[in-house]
Amino acid sequence: MNKNTKLALVAGAVIVVVALLMVVFQTVGGNLDVVGKQSVTSFDAVLQAIPAQVTADDTNGGWSLLAPGGTVRFIWSKDYAKSPLHDVMLELDAQPFVDAGLDASKLPVNYATFDGMLMVGTKLGNAEFQYSGVVTPLASYEQMVNNYRASINYHTALDHYGVMLGNGNMFEWAKDLTKNTVTGTDQDKDIVFVLNPEPLIAAGVDPAKVVGWVYTQVSVEENGKTIQVYKFLKPLNII
Repeated sequence: MNKNTKLALVAGAVIVVVALLMVVFQTVGGNLDVVGKQSVTSFDAVLQAIPAQVTADDTNGGWSLLAPGGTVRFIWSKDYAKSPLHDVMLELDAQPFVDAGLDASKLPVNYATFDGMLMVGTKLGNAEFQYSGVVTPLASYEQMVNNYRASINYHTALDHYGVMLGNGNMFEWAKDLTKNTVTGTDQDKDIVFVLNPEPLIAAGVDPAKVVGWVYTQVSVEENGKTIQVYKFLKPLNII
């Protein structure tokens, strides 16, 4: 076998390997985003579990998931090109934080207060969503997964999916609603509203005095390592 023949065989083998890798990538990485797709399925389970508490929110141009008890809700937009403020956000009763010392004037720009409520969220982008069918709460979540996949998180320690709302704030839900008790307690955590305490503490909040939220350390993954950080949590049972 001469040199040219060997080079041709090597080149052919490389082309085959590259083609196979492209097929694998398209199947596994491109067309089959496991976390993204499974998050859609589990988010649908949450929506189906409390249908009466999932409603249109015309003020914010999207959908609202109201927690049992009515003190906090998760809001996600139908169309990021038309979002009046944030694309994804939490709106919650401000009173527990006011009672714990909150000075709203000291909050960062991604926070807003109005009518006794505290809102925190983020703008993910400016995409004008195109829907192929009826615009539903789930369809709008799927648009988020398809267009802003980096905003969807999988929290390994809790076996939760979540939407990152910027600056450490999140809305999370259990991958499996039947397997989600908080370790060491009898409390379910089907859905969890998560607040970064640092901006609130900087605005005067004494975390030990906030009623209705749990101030505790949780495990998070950062730069490939698991670390402990403090959060305000509101874990709730919906089934």
